[in-house]
Parts: sequence; structure tokens; C-alpha cells
Amino acid sequence: MSYHLEGRLLEVCNCNVLCPCWIGEDPDNGTCDTIVAWHMDKGTVDGVDVAGNTIAAVAHVPGNILQGNWTAAIYIDERASKAQEEALLKVFTGQAGGPVADLAKLIGKVVSVERAPIRFTVVSGKGELEIGTNYYAELEPYLGATGGQTTLSDTVFSTVPGAPVFVGKAPSYRSRNAAIGINVDIKNHNALQSTFVFDA
Repeated sequence: MSYHLEGRLLEVCNCNVLCPCWIGEDPDNGTCDTIVAWHMDKGTVDGVDVAGNTIAAVAHVPGNILQGNWTAAIYIDERASKAQEEALLKVFTGQAGGPVADLAKLIGKVVSVERAPIRFTVVSGKGELEIGTNYYAELEPYLGATGGQTTLSDTVFSTVPGAPVFVGKAPSYRSRNAAIGINVDIKNHNALQSTFVFDA
């Protein structure tokens, strides 16, 4: 099984800016409620072209992120074909190995795998994510003194293994999932964006 994926990440959570999970510290609130979405700009999984699709995890992290045991709901873009859905699930559940497999091991329980309309418009650190009617996030980047995006790299934890992330905040973050116990509607909390390349 092999894959090559290139795309963009948006991650939001109820930690303050900047989320301490990325440097291995406990989440600001003791637990963390997050949405992590990976949009594939190009890529194949065992020869299946998955470009244009988004896969997202809505998750509750019960403590330090490196200890795992997340509870998650997985969402696949409703426009994905059955073959594309199966291919992406193989990668993001860890079955395909590679850099994503270590991340997948942190999920202890998956409460659902659903197809949903997903809108992902993140470009250059700015944009929006919308999944169905229950999930919405907006992203604004932090900029450095020279106008470039503030970058975090070489961290102990990453949702884009091998890639740096651009630090930002979410002017709006809304997430509601009764099965996981998430009901979030907050402003100006943590957001991270990245471009990634995954190979296995």
C-alpha cells in the first residue's frame, strides 16, 4: 500500500492561542475539543486519485495529547466517490502506514464515520471550514515583523508530520457533537494552518 498526498490543514480547538499540545504540554482547559481537517490538493492512494477531497476529525482529547485515547467522529467530503472514501480512510486510520499512522494511533474510539458537505477555503493562512450544519471555523494568521506568517516547526506533536504550521486564531469556532459530548461556540481561540506532503 502506498500513497502520496499534498494539501492544506486547518486545525482549531478550544485552547487559547497558542495551543500547548504541540509542545507536549497539557491543554489549557485540561481537555481539548478540536476539529482537524486535511484537504487534498493532489494525491493518490494505491493509484486512486483523491484530489479535491477533504477528510476531518472532530475529537475530544481527554488530557495530554501525547497520551492518546481521543474520541473522534470522522467526516468525509460527500463529493468523494466510494473508492476515494475507502482510500482516504485507509490512510487516516493508519492502515496504510507512513507518517499518518502514528497520528491515527492516538485515536482510541471512533463514534462515527459519516459523509457530509465540507467547505474548505483556507489559502495562505486565511479562510474557513464548514462541515454540515454543526461545525464551522474561521482562520486568521498571525504575522511576523516582516509580514510573513508566524511559523511553528520541529514540535513534539503534529497533525502534519514533517511539516511546519502557521500560527493563527479562530475569530469564530463552533462545534456540536452529542456522541462525543462537544458543544463549543467560542471566539478568538487557537487555530493552526499548514501545507503538507505525506508519502508512504
